[in-house]
Amino acid sequence: MTPSSDAIEAQANANATPLVWPKPPATERVRYLRSVHGPDDWGISHSWLRRLADALSGNGKDVFMRPSAVVERSGVLTVADPGAQAVWILDQPNDSYQRVSQVGPLTLVSPVALAQGPGESVFVADTVLNQVFQLDRTGKLLRTISSQGLERPAALAWDDTAHRLFVLDSKKHRVTVFDGNGALLRHLGGSGGDNAQFNHPTHMALDAGTKAGNLLITDAMNFRIQSLSPEGKFLWQFGKNGNGTGDLASPKGVASDSAGHVYVVDALFDAVQIFDRQGQLLLAFGEHGTARGQFTLPRGIFIASDDKVYVADAYNQRVQVFLGAVASRPVTKESLK
Repeated sequence: MTPSSDAIEAQANANATPLVWPKPPATERVRYLRSVHGPDDWGISHSWLRRLADALSGNGKDVFMRPSAVVERSGVLTVADPGAQAVWILDQPNDSYQRVSQVGPLTLVSPVALAQGPGESVFVADTVLNQVFQLDRTGKLLRTISSQGLERPAALAWDDTAHRLFVLDSKKHRVTVFDGNGALLRHLGGSGGDNAQFNHPTHMALDAGTKAGNLLITDAMNFRIQSLSPEGKFLWQFGKNGNGTGDLASPKGVASDSAGHVYVVDALFDAVQIFDRQGQLLLAFGEHGTARGQFTLPRGIFIASDDKVYVADAYNQRVQVFLGAVASRPVTKESLK
């Protein structure tokens, strides 16, 4: 019987010194859980049919090449991997996985972004094909969104309540909104440095700290995080360029936990910074390197409903998993004094 991913996680942690932030004797706020390099690390066995197919094809062990985005739901870990030109769907409950490189008649070239869709589906954006694909749990193509003038779809967000898909177009400096059937509804933003304008935005997520379907957007070359309503109304922003703690030097993935803390991946710092909604830095974790809790040019971040934090550690060829601030102990400005 194949051990569950949680069982593997528990065993790994039992055999290693706990890695937490901030360091003892301060109160723990974030805890490292595990690293996932491929199906084996997610508790998925290799059937004799897959082993035979791999042997005949000359394929070695399946591992991520350059993961850029990740989502997780009910034990299914989905990873966008432009290095492998594929999307990985690691289905632990069904002890199976798919390395999806074909979507209908097309071959993926640069799948960089993901969003959980309705039911068990997932949306994938390819920045070379300039298309968004909706896949089912097995990797089968359900829908293609490609005819609305997308030039570089770099990030995705799905509002399951309103049935809206938000596509961040980095080249056009805007968000394009589609309904659940893929019909164009509106565009949000535009090029510039004012509120609700963008300069090469790169990442986006729904704000889990509210129930209003608001967006968190990494406005990369304006060195800030912006929050917009689903209709494009500016709500708030924080951030500035710099090389100090709390600055946004090379901001990438953004996400929020259930308490509204905003997590921002920074590829220059090789770290994740946690802010409150006024932009006050609460905690940073990670540093450059290859060991547990270290990063090399990290990209995407995803926070699951249980407040576990998944970081696409691109050039370490892995996804790292952490117990976030809410699930561990709430982070507040006062609690870190």
